Amino acid sequence: MVAHKCAQHNDELGRIAIASRNISKCQAIIDSVQAKGGLKQPGEIKAYALNALDVEATKALIRETESQIVINVGSAFLNMSVLRACIDTGVAYLDTAIHEDPSKICETPPWYGNYEWKHLAECQEKGVTAILGVGFDPGVVNSYAALAQQQYFDKIESIDILDVNAGSHGKYFATNFDPEINFREFTGTVYSWQNSQWVSNRMFEVKRTDDLPVVGEQNLYLTGHDEVHSLSKHLDVPNVRFWMSFGDHYINVFTVLKNLGLLSEQPVKTAEGLEVVPLKVVKAVLPDPASLAPGYTGKTCIGDLVKGTKDGQPRELFIYNVADHEEAFAETDSQGISYTAGVPPVAAALLVARGEWDAKRMVNVEELPAEPFLKLLDVMGLPTRIKDEHGDRPWDQ
Repeated sequence: MVAHKCAQHNDELGRIAIASRNISKCQAIIDSVQAKGGLKQPGEIKAYALNALDVEATKALIRETESQIVINVGSAFLNMSVLRACIDTGVAYLDTAIHEDPSKICETPPWYGNYEWKHLAECQEKGVTAILGVGFDPGVVNSYAALAQQQYFDKIESIDILDVNAGSHGKYFATNFDPEINFREFTGTVYSWQNSQWVSNRMFEVKRTDDLPVVGEQNLYLTGHDEVHSLSKHLDVPNVRFWMSFGDHYINVFTVLKNLGLLSEQPVKTAEGLEVVPLKVVKAVLPDPASLAPGYTGKTCIGDLVKGTKDGQPRELFIYNVADHEEAFAETDSQGISYTAGVPPVAAALLVARGEWDAKRMVNVEELPAEPFLKLLDVMGLPTRIKDEHGDRPWDQ
């Protein structure tokens, strides 16, 4: 997804290098880009084999390709290695999720403080731009929160981030991105920011129902998520929560897997003496998320429900985007979840290249100007809308 969007903007982003442990996977992406006629102008797009946990190898590849911006959309386990390579080589770093330690689940909040934010001072001293969590959620929803605070409210009481995938992939059970990362979000403690303090719950313990634009009435559950950990720090808002939609079938299958111990990240020994990680076994037998794209139908709706006051009067608004799985596949051979996650870091890379977001320090998205980002997303396939007392309309009207 990121490669397709970079190719569509190679007049500004220049040469594109795609790196992964599996070089054939990179070449398949390049073939897809070329089959779609994706390059805006003739240019170089090449595949490279790389173990991104190897910092020295990553630094060498950055220098070999003369890269100036690195978009890390690998596993969240790679973040600190890739960030280290970028800091050491002085290039801009972008990612879409908080770093995770494979041996740990759901660490003490705020999660960014456990890893990324420990490098705030170093990025500042070296003038290295590092933009954290610039997918959709986290990412665009952070920008929505910043825009709400800057333009629509004098004081915000609560931000509830609502993430709904009302699409259907036709499989008995599957996850929309890496199952190993996906399940880890739901097996630990659910942390939310309420009354200016951290509150803990269990997954699927707290439920709400909302009637949302396009996708209609949906059941959403309080979930721990990345953006809560930065918004609670950077915005003076006493309540920040993240909610995700789940159907009964998903919850039932997930509960069985969890209760059987199959979602554990800790290794176990089989009767034959083989050491395996149950979560990795489940990942191996589930459909590859990329394989879901051709038959995916329906839409997503993701946004911020913001409540507070303006000019002394109570106010509520929903700032959101709706994406279509079939339209995403037609354009980029990807499903809608990949589309919503992959377009924003490319928009951010363009803003870094243009100098508007070249912060020369480590930042989360809500610390950057919201308007140029959202205006760029409007024309790149993720238009923003607002629903409030004045109706439902594009955000900049």
